[in-house]
Amino acid sequence: MSIRIRHVQWAMPAALSATLLPVSTAHAHVKWFAPYIVGAAPEPVSRTLQDTWFWVGIALVLVFFALTRVVELSAFGAKAIAALNWVTDPLWARQDDYIRSIVAAFFIAIFAVGGVYLTPDLKTPAEWVSWLQLVIACCIFSKRTMPIAGIGIIALWILALRDYDLFHLFDYLALGLGVAGYLLLAPLENEELRSRRFEALRWGLAIALMWSSLEKFAFPSWFYPLVVEKPFLTFGMPRDVFIPMAGVTEFTLGFGLLWTPLIRRLSAIALLVIFTAAVWPFGRVDLIGHGLIMAILIAVATDHRSGVDLTTALKRRVSDIPVGLATALVVFCSAYWGLHVAFYGMDGQSASANVSKTTHSFSVEHPHGPGGPADEHDATSDGH
Repeated sequence: MSIRIRHVQWAMPAALSATLLPVSTAHAHVKWFAPYIVGAAPEPVSRTLQDTWFWVGIALVLVFFALTRVVELSAFGAKAIAALNWVTDPLWARQDDYIRSIVAAFFIAIFAVGGVYLTPDLKTPAEWVSWLQLVIACCIFSKRTMPIAGIGIIALWILALRDYDLFHLFDYLALGLGVAGYLLLAPLENEELRSRRFEALRWGLAIALMWSSLEKFAFPSWFYPLVVEKPFLTFGMPRDVFIPMAGVTEFTLGFGLLWTPLIRRLSAIALLVIFTAAVWPFGRVDLIGHGLIMAILIAVATDHRSGVDLTTALKRRVSDIPVGLATALVVFCSAYWGLHVAFYGMDGQSASANVSKTTHSFSVEHPHGPGGPADEHDATSDGH
């Protein structure tokens, strides 16, 4: 393999990391580490659209995606993909074994943690929920019982509706459906349907990332306590520059997972670097909570297939990238703000009426929870 091929392979991920790594550690899920009120009124979309840093982030990502697509369409594109395939061949050859093992390991981990539905912030006192998650893990190792595991994941999400608002649970719907879709499709005899199993995972993850990224625009104040508690996260950037740039990073790289093979594989590598970097400041909870996401990103980065995606024909030209990204932003923002209004009204629900629905109360682990010292200060004063 030539040195030039290696340069193509590694230069593009390096360029993306250099551009976007300063916002890496913002990808810890804020609901796991700081108090929040789902029904609070979000910031208007117009505030984001008037933010210069939002557009700077969009411009940087569009340049990266366009350059990557130009390379992909050139003579170097096939060589770059061949280089990625050569590096990832061992894992691709055992892709199904890898995914099944990782999904099972994730459910064993949350069984061991106990007291949660599927993710760290969906807490429950029901002990049987943890045992059900262990049953799901056991069902994954046989093709006959894999569909039971898939149905079990959907059932757990539905059961969580007893304790949590539907809007809150939308954060976890797409990824849950993606994993369940894989478990339902993988054992099928129909090869045409079975071939979509990896696509279900990728789309589920991409939609989940794009949806959750909108919190950084709708509820930037939720991130203020983390910036106060861990000021090094911003790398010296002002918090109101850092948070929207982090949101742009998460949304656009999630969007990148839905694009052409080279863009989606490099987006997966960049996201993997970002999520891995978040483990150090946020620890075990972040590793368990994001472990499944990180594992799926590895699967996307090692996916050798091309042209399987349902919308491949819409992504051929470089000019399709800004059109696609603009469409995704309109669709997701309309859905996020529109559904929030539908659930909670134009002005949302008052903080005083919903403080009991925050995830965390004051503790050493969550010093910014309700009742702690942070309650004595107005949220807008944080980060100075």
